[in-house]
Amino acid sequence: MEKKELKYYSEVANWDFSQIKCETEKLTDWDYIEEIRKHTNENSLCLDLGTGGGEKVLKEYPKVGMVIATDFSKEMIYTAKESAKNYKRRDVKFVVMDNLEMKFPGGLFDLVSARHTKINAKQIYDCLTKDGTLIIEGVDQKDCWKMKELFGKGQGYKDNKEISEKDYEDIVNSGFSRIEKFRVLINEYYQTEEDLMALLLKAPILDDFSEIEDSFEGHLKTIDPRLFSEYIRKFKTEKGILLKRVLYGIVAQK
Repeated sequence: MEKKELKYYSEVANWDFSQIKCETEKLTDWDYIEEIRKHTNENSLCLDLGTGGGEKVLKEYPKVGMVIATDFSKEMIYTAKESAKNYKRRDVKFVVMDNLEMKFPGGLFDLVSARHTKINAKQIYDCLTKDGTLIIEGVDQKDCWKMKELFGKGQGYKDNKEISEKDYEDIVNSGFSRIEKFRVLINEYYQTEEDLMALLLKAPILDDFSEIEDSFEGHLKTIDPRLFSEYIRKFKTEKGILLKRVLYGIVAQK
């Protein structure tokens, strides 16, 4: 994992996304958690990659035999363990691990889930059981595109290939036999300018980690106040400030 990326997430580890006031409008049917629910039961052994502060796995992950939830940031895992004290989930174990350098025995997990994180498809293939499943939700290149166009930059803005296509090709080349890819469209409405700014401060939507000079301080510099105000003016609606999200889902089986 890149040192700049590690330093950045270490600095934002204690920030809670749940404090951001935002309403969502789903424009497509595919749902990450529902897919996990379809492919698991109360005895399943699961691996969740890039779990962050643990909110998603603690609140929404279906009850299984055990889910090992990992993140490369020890600060994130500390936050997740603290959050776990508020839940009665005995089936979740948080572990510090770089998901690009996994060290699990072959054929161990029934399901591997990965949301908004980098993966090593070959290592995932190796650690899955014979009929194991990989489920991914990721942020595609066209995510928040109107904002990226206005600022003239952003995560994946200059890429020649969609992020979803790169992941799909890696999964195919790793040996998975049954693979489906889904486009996920969501409208998000942020109640105030402060809510939208809070998102931009926590998520690298307007930058790429290769461009960050000084971790969080460098990230902060990418948010031009003048352009931010212009975006608010253009996309403020009765429902809130609109941000069009473009995600992708992939379900792959051995």
